Amino acid sequence: MPNGIIIIDKPAGWTSMDVCAKLRGIFHEKRVGHGGTLDPMATGVLPVFVGQATRAVEFSENSRKEYVAGLRLGQITDTQDVTGTTLEIRPVAVSQGGVEAVLARFTGEIQQIPPMYSAIKINGQKLYDLARKGREVARKPRAVTIYELELLEQTGEAEYLLRCVCSKGTYIRTLCHDIGQALGCGGTLYSLRRTMAAGFTLADAVTLEDVQKQGEALLLPADSLFAQHPILLLRSDKTEKRVLNGNPVTDPGLPDGVYRVYGQDGAFLCLSRAEGGTLTSIKNFFGA
Repeated sequence: MPNGIIIIDKPAGWTSMDVCAKLRGIFHEKRVGHGGTLDPMATGVLPVFVGQATRAVEFSENSRKEYVAGLRLGQITDTQDVTGTTLEIRPVAVSQGGVEAVLARFTGEIQQIPPMYSAIKINGQKLYDLARKGREVARKPRAVTIYELELLEQTGEAEYLLRCVCSKGTYIRTLCHDIGQALGCGGTLYSLRRTMAAGFTLADAVTLEDVQKQGEALLLPADSLFAQHPILLLRSDKTEKRVLNGNPVTDPGLPDGVYRVYGQDGAFLCLSRAEGGTLTSIKNFFGA
């Protein structure tokens, strides 16, 4: 059975769930999940987890993400991107320097009001379902973190490419909308490419066509998601048996921290935390 992680360069026009459905068919495996939704218009890094590796999805969703976003000033839409209906066109009298100057206001922890066209639920109803019915409801601002935000280039008279490294839950189209508001001319997102998610970059990504040709050969092992953590190799049958039974292991000399734990045969067993000389499993991946 296929088990592992595959980094898809998502094509425009596909939902993240469309990609998962396609991979279910290619791998003949029902257990397929992705690590962080991309809107249909967006392209780029979409980590997809197959088989027992789906146990790792939760660890990918909370990671930092990097995007290259196209900001168009002077246009305001109902979806905050160019797939929506244009509500207003305004004149733009902002220089490249003016755009660069305002970016500092959107760096660090900021407050974002989620867009109406989003999957967030209020009173059990998804916002985009309400938006499609022409309804707008009050949304509470949410704290997100913009770690890096820079202007890469001016691509048109009122169009700019931005690079953004941000936390989970950041809406890049809302960021573009808010930058446009701060500049007094309005703004919308005209393109979006995710260049990094869960520590994987475009260099790790493959196309759906690649997967159709090469299949399981493109799957990365589940432990590749945890490459930032040191390896702990178990050296006795007794210790390995305790780990496989889900029991903590005592090792007074082991420094505190999170470890990738491997059996004597080199098989990845679990992600574990050492604290005060005791090793406890965070998540088991036996056979993943």
